[in-house]
Amino acid sequence: MRQMTITPVSSPLKAAFAISRGSKSTAETVMVEVIDGEYRGRGECVPYARYKESRISVVAQLSGIEKAVQEGLTRDELQRRLPAGAARCALDCALWDLEAKQTGRPVWDLAGLPEPKALPTTMTLSLADADMMAEAARATPAKILKLKLGSDDDIARIEAVRRARPDAKMVLDGNEGLAPDAFSALAERAAELGVVLIEQPFPAGQDSALTRRPGHVAICADESVHTRSDIQGLAKKYDAINIKLDKAGGLTHALIMMEEAKKCGMSTMVGCMVAGSLSMAPALLLGQVADLIDLDGPLWLEKDVAHRLHYNDGKVSPPSPELWG
Repeated sequence: MRQMTITPVSSPLKAAFAISRGSKSTAETVMVEVIDGEYRGRGECVPYARYKESRISVVAQLSGIEKAVQEGLTRDELQRRLPAGAARCALDCALWDLEAKQTGRPVWDLAGLPEPKALPTTMTLSLADADMMAEAARATPAKILKLKLGSDDDIARIEAVRRARPDAKMVLDGNEGLAPDAFSALAERAAELGVVLIEQPFPAGQDSALTRRPGHVAICADESVHTRSDIQGLAKKYDAINIKLDKAGGLTHALIMMEEAKKCGMSTMVGCMVAGSLSMAPALLLGQVADLIDLDGPLWLEKDVAHRLHYNDGKVSPPSPELWG
């Protein structure tokens, strides 16, 4: 009979991570391990308060289906037993890892994905004043910078980072906190400064203005998109979607979302919450077929897990089997 362990984890960050909704100094995650004889599969998730999740609620959801896991719950059955979200993500990824260990086939092969290679990832610049964000931009070797925005000084932030890193590709992330009446001017100036993408400028469900947005820069949905059912409607407002496994409920549904987005002619980003390498590993496999990845979460941690992902010169390398998959 299988066994499942559920472990809440709190990981201190190197520095506070700030967005328009607030800041955090630790990464709060839940790690799941499914044990079947000599084989062990692991997965991790980030409960997100924005979606009414907590470590307590996630542990309760997972505990509620522990008997089903012991009796051999499959990934397909899991999609019906738990809703999209963090709890399903951790268990779904653990089951993928377990199957890889049992069959001797890597997850990328099981999932029909290409053999993974190192990919360039964005590096997030936490919301701060313009000079501090420019300093952070100079300090990172990443060639793609993601600027967190959310106040009247946003254009000054973009300009300061561009001066500091004229070589870098820039992405902006409003986290639902940009002002609709100032967005046209911000988007126009962003285009002049070479910004390639603006992520979730307005609150989910309050983004109808994007149907008549200026076409200066491509717009990407994040908080507005959770599952496949959201995508067709969002294609009228957005040019791209950010697929996060914690929102999708794991790799299984994220694969379906990737296919649906491409059918709708939308570009794709594979993103993350702030977490370690175990959370990033399955997303990095999906990122092999995305247009952009934002998987810098482990770089914010004071200490990552054993067999962690390796970041070098702005790129992140695929996970080893010892880590995941």
